[in-house]
Amino acid sequence: MQKKYWLVLIIPILFNACSTAPTAQEIVDSAILAHGGKTFDKFQVDFDFRDKHYTAIRKGGEFTYIRAFTDSTGTYRDVLNNTGFTRHRNDTLQSLTDEKRKAFTNSVNSVIYFALLPFGLNDPAVVKELVGEEEVKGKRYFVIKVSFKQEGGGADFEDEFLYWIKSENYTVDYLAYSYHTNGGGIRFREAVNPQNVGGILWQDYINYKPADEKGTSLLQLMPMFKEGKLVELSSIELKNMQVSTDLN
Repeated sequence: MQKKYWLVLIIPILFNACSTAPTAQEIVDSAILAHGGKTFDKFQVDFDFRDKHYTAIRKGGEFTYIRAFTDSTGTYRDVLNNTGFTRHRNDTLQSLTDEKRKAFTNSVNSVIYFALLPFGLNDPAVVKELVGEEEVKGKRYFVIKVSFKQEGGGADFEDEFLYWIKSENYTVDYLAYSYHTNGGGIRFREAVNPQNVGGILWQDYINYKPADEKGTSLLQLMPMFKEGKLVELSSIELKNMQVSTDLN
């Protein structure tokens, strides 16, 4: 079974490698422009994701990501910025172990990272490669592989991503990634419900996984998606979204 999927995707990749195509950098630049461009340089977005409220503020190279929620133990406010991570419980600064600080940092950063895609794909630690072109539902896509340098790549520098970027308008319609936290795994996401709010294109996702995560590679996920062989896990929905670009 594994050899079958490799052949399905590798053949079109090799065929299209011979044709003239923009570089991976040019494709990513066009995708960022299509999703918001200069608006990403200075903005604030607020949204609800599941039972938590998130705020992302970016001013050039400065950023502040906030997560606020209430549960049976109190009201929490997590703040991740250029200087690090802090947690307040009922307005009192909490003392955290390194393990918990790392886990909370990864959790906050992950939600914001996916919400802002493809912004972030030009970070210095990102390594981009055009691995081919592919047709999905009658549309042509550039397939971009993203990996990370260890220096500046964060705790998850070993993660790998594939992005399917539509050649027609450079939107990121599908992505797949492998991760190593919490035992590791592999996921495939289909973008749905695109909406332009505040000059930025936001998208929800349907989240999938293969039945055999350990025995499946990233390149196998799109053929499996086309054949309806992925398991739907969840919906990634950003609600009550508000965007402001008028920041002091």
